[in-house]
Amino acid sequence: MNKELLINRVVAILSKAGFNISDRCDIRPRSFDLAARRDDLLLLIKVLFNIDGLNEETAGEMLFLSKHLNGNPIVIGEKSRDHSLEAGVAYLRYGVPAVDINTLDDYFTENIPPLVYAEHGGLYVNIDGTILKEERIRKNISLGSLASSLGVSRRTISKYEEGEMAASVDVAVRLEERLDRGFAVAVNLFEKRELHTPKHEHVEKSSFNILSQLTNMGFDVLTTSQAPFDAVSIPADRRDENAKILTGVGEFTTTMVKKAHLMSSISEVALTQSLLIVRGGSKIRNIDRTVVVEDTELKKYSDKDDLINLMQERGRRVMVS
Repeated sequence: MNKELLINRVVAILSKAGFNISDRCDIRPRSFDLAARRDDLLLLIKVLFNIDGLNEETAGEMLFLSKHLNGNPIVIGEKSRDHSLEAGVAYLRYGVPAVDINTLDDYFTENIPPLVYAEHGGLYVNIDGTILKEERIRKNISLGSLASSLGVSRRTISKYEEGEMAASVDVAVRLEERLDRGFAVAVNLFEKRELHTPKHEHVEKSSFNILSQLTNMGFDVLTTSQAPFDAVSIPADRRDENAKILTGVGEFTTTMVKKAHLMSSISEVALTQSLLIVRGGSKIRNIDRTVVVEDTELKKYSDKDDLINLMQERGRRVMVS
């Protein structure tokens, strides 16, 4: 299956599962292909035929954006190296979870999470140690006897029970057969992981100067390098989603208009606002949900609240029209 078909299947599955889905990000470079939301769950989705194509920089930006947009990164793929991804197995690439299309379908349409994860060339299962210990004691099975039947050490069984070690898939299967009960714990695909701030390439001087104006107004300006916007701007005294602004900077060109449409679609899904700051003149004040402000107009404002009020006013005009 090529990437185009894979993306179409992802969209079909998430639509069936009740997600609101953004337009596809078709501007390069791109750290994610789609944004999707269902209730409080926001996904930033990267689709790759081979998940090993995800590099550390892109993964870092996916994690970075997910943190600041209160979302979760995920990669959907078909292969790793020359092997197909296994259904029901979660893989990890630079801190970003990756699954195949069938696992995605099971998770969101059937509410069946993966029970297995891949690590260091093997497949593993997290064991509910409390239930394991209770069941072992209830059936009057000693640590030594259980360990011997599984071909592992007593210490290994103790670590399972203490939640200090995962079991390989074959041991987990034998354990469940031996005690006639399941002990596998579902993989948490959206566990919050350690964030390393990505190293962004040099920001163009003119864009840097404009973004610096936002900083001086009282915004925290978090620049990006691979997203279809140049920064996420957040009022320093407000951290809620609706106060966050996807911010683009550039001249008013056909490409920039396309970018603004995409920013609008993503902002609708991410529950943020969207702002395009244009260098030079522009008679257009809105592109879908994206508010357009000229760089000369921006200089009139010294406080973040003034800019926010302007955006809200122009946003209302869009809603009325």
